[in-house]
Amino acid sequence: MTDTVPSDDQRNERRDIRTAMAEERMATVGIDEASIERLVRTFYGKIMKDDVLGPIFGRAIADWEPHLRKMMDFWSSIALLTQRYDGRPMPVHISLGLEPQHFERWLGLFRETAHELFPPDGAAFLIGKAENIARSFQMGIQFFTVPKKG
Repeated sequence: MTDTVPSDDQRNERRDIRTAMAEERMATVGIDEASIERLVRTFYGKIMKDDVLGPIFGRAIADWEPHLRKMMDFWSSIALLTQRYDGRPMPVHISLGLEPQHFERWLGLFRETAHELFPPDGAAFLIGKAENIARSFQMGIQFFTVPKKG
């Protein structure tokens, strides 16, 4: 089986489709780069101050600004399809020792922040993505940390 490399025209067409989808999302649910920055800064501001999550993330993140920039790229990639994020978040989150109650707390703060900053449709969109991400991380963490039999 041979791999087919997309032509420049195909890559440009895909980029144009992503751009159109992002523009539609910005217009219909109120999500743009500036609002993503507000979301990330406000949400992680709450994480840093949180009695439970603050110490967990504080041990792992020495300098918050680069992390916040990376999270802006992550959410821009998720919400606006910019493809700016190229990290591998699963190994990092596995090393944090997160448990189900941590994900619930994380989601609670995320939901609160999204509702504070976005119109209902925008908040619902972002919360849906965050819930999917949390489920995926929980499954990945369980898969990679549960001792294998045999």
